Amino acid sequence: MLSTASSLRVFVAAGVTDLRMSFDGLGYLTRSVLGRELTAGEIYLFCNRRRNRVKALWWDAGGVWCAAKRLESGTFAWPRSGAVARSLEIRADEMVALLGGLDLAGSSRRDWYERRSRAPRRSA
Repeated sequence: MLSTASSLRVFVAAGVTDLRMSFDGLGYLTRSVLGRELTAGEIYLFCNRRRNRVKALWWDAGGVWCAAKRLESGTFAWPRSGAVARSLEIRADEMVALLGGLDLAGSSRRDWYERRSRAPRRSA
């Protein structure tokens, strides 16, 4: 079971990725395609052409993690790469749904209260 903090930022590389790459290749794609810095502590998701494999890349305090999931049958409902967006940001609960087989394309997000993080207080 995958559990994540609700404040975790997740970025999806839309379209297809050559998943023969591992840490260094996917780290390069994180910077060049997603425009993100690997050491930011976010999760970056990549999917293959047949949409039956996903790799996730993220940084913790000690280094880079690379995890993979291969479906025995079926495919992921992966977002296609468009002319404008080559990546998109999703919430942690949406990542769990996407990796669990749900299609997020037909869904819409309702107006919902989300608490914004507060700036840390400065002591006088």
